[in-house]
Amino acid sequence: MGQVFNKIQGKDWKEKQIRKITDKVYTKLINQSERVSPTLTFEDLYIGVLLVFNDLNKRLPGPHFDPPSKDEVRAIIEECDMNLDGEINSEEFVKFIKRLTENTFITVSQGLILTLVVAPTVALATKRATEGVPGVGKVVQKIPNSIYASLITMAIVMFQKSQLDSDY
Repeated sequence: MGQVFNKIQGKDWKEKQIRKITDKVYTKLINQSERVSPTLTFEDLYIGVLLVFNDLNKRLPGPHFDPPSKDEVRAIIEECDMNLDGEINSEEFVKFIKRLTENTFITVSQGLILTLVVAPTVALATKRATEGVPGVGKVVQKIPNSIYASLITMAIVMFQKSQLDSDY
């Protein structure tokens, strides 16, 4: 699925999306903290992680992703704090978030593939099944397969999204 995103959105699509989210969150945290130094403490960083995962869950189709625990964040900080000052600067924050979200797009891709492959197949099967229904069958027969499959696929995606939204 990553190859599909690469062809549609360009090679650096994932990187650009993560960078856009991290830049927005980092700037918001620095502006709110009123700190002299443009770095994030552990507490700032954890709030940033929560904001990033919230943004990802809003923007990406498929299942919502739970943010990591504070212990997981502490472990990853050690990998990403390049200057070993115990705080995270802008570039370290981007590296940190990339590390946290590396499996996110794989999960989204799998769910999206499943929806985009299964939904049209189900749509065409239901179209064939409804063609014999009096009154409805004649209307369904007049709709081209490609349009019918697209409508059903869109309805399934909207249904999935509404289910995810209602969980919160």
